[in-house]
Amino acid sequence: MIFLQIIQFILLAYLGFAALYIFIFSFASLFSARTKKTTSAKKLKYAVLIPGYKEDQVIIEVAQDALNQDYPTEMYDVIVIADSFRKETIEALRKLPIQVIEVSFKLSTKSKALNKAMDQLPDIYDVALVLDADNLMESNFISKINNAFSEGYIAVQGHRVAKNFNTPFAILDAISEEVNNKIFRKGHRVLGLSAALIGSGMAMDYKYFKKMMKSIKAVGGFDKEIELQMLREKIRIEFLNDAIVYDEKVQKAEVFSKQRRRWLSAQLHYFSMDFITSIKHLILYGNFDYFDKAIQFIQPPRVMLLGLLLLINLISIFINPIQWSFIWLGVLVTCILALIFSIPVKFYNANTVKAIFTLPLAFFLMFLSLCNIRGANKKFIHTEHGT
Repeated sequence: MIFLQIIQFILLAYLGFAALYIFIFSFASLFSARTKKTTSAKKLKYAVLIPGYKEDQVIIEVAQDALNQDYPTEMYDVIVIADSFRKETIEALRKLPIQVIEVSFKLSTKSKALNKAMDQLPDIYDVALVLDADNLMESNFISKINNAFSEGYIAVQGHRVAKNFNTPFAILDAISEEVNNKIFRKGHRVLGLSAALIGSGMAMDYKYFKKMMKSIKAVGGFDKEIELQMLREKIRIEFLNDAIVYDEKVQKAEVFSKQRRRWLSAQLHYFSMDFITSIKHLILYGNFDYFDKAIQFIQPPRVMLLGLLLLINLISIFINPIQWSFIWLGVLVTCILALIFSIPVKFYNANTVKAIFTLPLAFFLMFLSLCNIRGANKKFIHTEHGT
């Protein structure tokens, strides 16, 4: 009995902190972040870097779309980094007014592709803008990013949103993306902390990015390694809520499971690598941003947090005194309120209600991913797009 009480205290401390953490930042996201004002924005030159691995089905559309910015055409170049593309895809890409850099690796990673491309590119750019091979930018995306750089930022994350809602899992993935945007990006900026990077729709000072990428060796989660390095250096990452880039969401259960397995593995890997160091930086240098990032890595996924709290509340009714049941209910309500604050109004519709019925499957797949994450961050797991 005492052993069960100890387990319950540990679970309450962990899950209660997780629920409170997302509640604080989701509530903060309801407000507007303070932004710097600039009177004039110098037109910087952009390298729009689009690395892709076997993305033949979507890359032509993405490359064409990237050319349709309201930014001066001479001030940005679209560069497709083609890894293992079909010959006919390469030929079609070369007919467009873009640059195509073919790469090939025994073990393909985004960081290797980006480093290889920047080794070949001339140092004529001010900003590196990284997209995934399925990303579509709104026509004013670069202009809005440019305004942020004129305000003094050297790292900016755009607002990535879903471009497809065609399956229940796509809807759940889209909601998950927006929840993360509210909690780990907008909410953090409102409270004066750095926004989290996503790995695409992000822009950085070109010279800094090129130099930093030389040290990035990540197979999975390269954006997390970049972010940790920047936060160690106390570089503040901006988030632009109105700079929209569209991203294809996963449509099948098996893809959802593979993607989450990769993400969970990267999170736990970087938590184990950086948690102790982040405490030292917090104590010695007052670097709360870096410490907060390490704390994020031990947060359970929102689907898993909600599922566990629902399960524990159900069990608590039968085994716990009434006081404990109310405590667990309070934690569950805190979690639900956090999700309500962070889910955009557009998702409150009949399709979302239908998608909710797949939540038990999503929870089960997340649990399986957690049980099978060993080594997932050490091998490349490709998420196929356009299917």
